[in-house]
This record gives sequence, C-alpha cells and structure tokens, in this order.
Amino acid sequence: MIPAGWSVITLDTVGSTNDEAMARAEAGAPEGTVIRALRQEAGRGRRGRGWDSPPGNVYSSTILRPPVPPVQAAQLSFVTALAVADTAAPLIGKDHRVAIKWPNDVLVDNAKISGILLESAVGEGGLIGHVVIGVGINVASAPPSTRYGATHLSALGSTASADTVFAAYIGALARRYGEWRLGGFAATRVEWLRRAAWLERDIEVSLGETALRGRFVDLDEQGALLLQTAEGGVRRITAGDIFPPRA
Repeated sequence: MIPAGWSVITLDTVGSTNDEAMARAEAGAPEGTVIRALRQEAGRGRRGRGWDSPPGNVYSSTILRPPVPPVQAAQLSFVTALAVADTAAPLIGKDHRVAIKWPNDVLVDNAKISGILLESAVGEGGLIGHVVIGVGINVASAPPSTRYGATHLSALGSTASADTVFAAYIGALARRYGEWRLGGFAATRVEWLRRAAWLERDIEVSLGETALRGRFVDLDEQGALLLQTAEGGVRRITAGDIFPPRA
C-alpha cells in the first residue's frame, strides 16, 4: 500500500530513475513522489558504476525534501538501507541473515541484494532543496558477482513479485523516514548497528588507490565508520568501500 501523501509514477522503460526523479524534483515535484521503472537502460550506482537493470526487479527513486543541511541529509543512506532490510527479512525467512555493509549495501548471507544511490541539490540558506533516493532491489535476478557476491530474493526462497516487494519497500521507507524526521539519527544508528555486517571484525577499507585494515568497532553520531587500527588508534572513515580482509 502506498503511504498517504505519496504518489507513484510507473514507467515501462527509463534511462535512469534517478535522472527522471531529479528532473521532476527540480521542476517542483512534491516530497513523496516516487518514480518507478520496470526496466532501466542506463541505471547507475555509487561512483558512476553501472547497474544492470533487467525486468523483474525493483527500480525506483523517491523525492524527499527534508529541511536539513547536506551533512545531515547524508544520513538518509542509513535510513534507506534499513528500509530495504525491513523489506527483505520477512520474505526470506530466518535461515538467512540480512545485514548492512557500511554505509548502505544490504546483504543476505554476505551477498549483495540491493543498491542505493542518493543525489541531492542544495536550496536556499544552504539547506537541502531535495534528495533523490534511488534503490534497486534484486527480486528475480542479480547482476554479475561482486567481490562479495550478489543474490536475489527468488534464489533465497521468496515468491514475492516485484510489485509486492516495491510496495513493501515504499511503506518501510516512509516509516523509517518519518522516524528519522521526528527523532534524528540516534534511533536510526542503533537500528543500523543491529544489522551491521562485520561489526567487531577485521575488515579492509578501500580508499581508492590505498587500503586500510583494522577492526570495525562502531558507527559515530554522524554515520562515520570507526576503524581500530593495528597501531591502537581509531580512524574515522567517512568514505570508502569495506570488505572482509583478503586471505
């Protein structure tokens, strides 16, 4: 069921739902407008990576307009990851573990099941004018394997259709977003840590040309990953990719 006050525009094919949503947001589309496509021809993920988008999966971008500075709006990455995890968990049963790889990759049994991309524009007074939250959820198929693998809901025993998964996700996003607007990041952080992949374990952090190793010990109050290094200090990571350490 679509949340009250939200609306969905469904397109058969689009280049990118994020591009479509950004254009509509700039033209004045209200908060809660959701662009959904049955297929994307130019889907993309973080850092410009391509996102394979065949029919049968969920591809959507949601326009939100929280009156907050950009650094605070970045917390919506964690909010959205929780919404995807909320959607996936009841569909696959208790034999599978749903976790979130910092900051927002949702994993099932350590294989990626979704992608999340946030794009935003700053409005008057340095506050956010709009945020577009793009989400792809693997329902019927998964893209080629990443370093830590990819999977889809049907492979994990789910019989839910893409329509069912989409409706569940939008409901979960509206709920999690409402909680964040009312209570800030504190409750979101607690819930995110409950699902954090590799918390209190050794990880590798890719920082472009370099990599760090250490123990993932916490998430700070702004959403940065705290990495305890071999030297005994704690390094604050605000951007990068994390993985289990290579053998």
